[in-house]
Amino acid sequence: MNTIPKKQQVAELSKKLKKEQFALRFRRFKSNYGLTIGSFIMLLLIALAVFGPLLVPYDPYEMKVSERLLPPGANHLLGTDEFGRDLLTRIIYGAGVSMSVGLIVALTSSAFGLIIGLYASYYRWLDHILMRICDGLYAIPGVLLAIALMAALGASVFNVIVALTIVFTPNTARIVRSAALAVREQTYIEAALAQGASHTRVIWLHIAPNTISPLLVQTSFVFAEAIISEAALSFLGVGIPAPEPSWGNILQAGKLVIYKAWWMVVFPGVMIILSVLGLNLLGDGLRDYLDPRVNWKQKKSS
Repeated sequence: MNTIPKKQQVAELSKKLKKEQFALRFRRFKSNYGLTIGSFIMLLLIALAVFGPLLVPYDPYEMKVSERLLPPGANHLLGTDEFGRDLLTRIIYGAGVSMSVGLIVALTSSAFGLIIGLYASYYRWLDHILMRICDGLYAIPGVLLAIALMAALGASVFNVIVALTIVFTPNTARIVRSAALAVREQTYIEAALAQGASHTRVIWLHIAPNTISPLLVQTSFVFAEAIISEAALSFLGVGIPAPEPSWGNILQAGKLVIYKAWWMVVFPGVMIILSVLGLNLLGDGLRDYLDPRVNWKQKKSS
């Protein structure tokens, strides 16, 4: 007789708890200024990269020699480049290219780093092999390794993604391995094995979820570093080849006319700074948001 009212009470209590949890998470999000500002900056840049090409009236590849190196004005808000192409249009299209490269590199390096880190932490014999390879790659400066790989592979968007993925995977693997090693020694892992759980099940259902928080933070930092590295490679002439617009090769073209056309260096440089700043704030905010030991009230008052 009383089962139905009890079920209704349980359902109402569950809804109330979910609302309270959502309200608590929202308050934590608002109190985390780094996460809020970083998210806002990244949403603006993503919206610019996605919807910007639909709003600009110019073709990023159309050359007009008669309008070369025009300063910012009514017709060209950010001026034109050395071939008369609208700089605002090329920066907007370049945002899609640069941020796409950064995002793909961040996701692929995180995926490979997760796999390598998990299996290296679980199997001792595999740990010695994989970590020595990662140590060897990590010992080489990232930009130099990327330049060497690009020299061997050739300049293209796909090769930039491959080279930067190889550069950033070792550090991600080390971070995942460090988090997984702490989980590997927990009692519930031994209990799961004693109950007959397979090694694959233990790795992916018990260890992997506990490495997601540091992995998400690392992914945001790799995203920022990949944007900078892509810009550096393109600036050096071994990254994304012209005439494909990216922030790096726009800077590379601007260095030749920096004293005549300052806008060709300033505006793409500002976009790189904004994207990296937003991602760093986002990463720091995520690290604090996902850390249950952070006392939000004390942090806000301080």
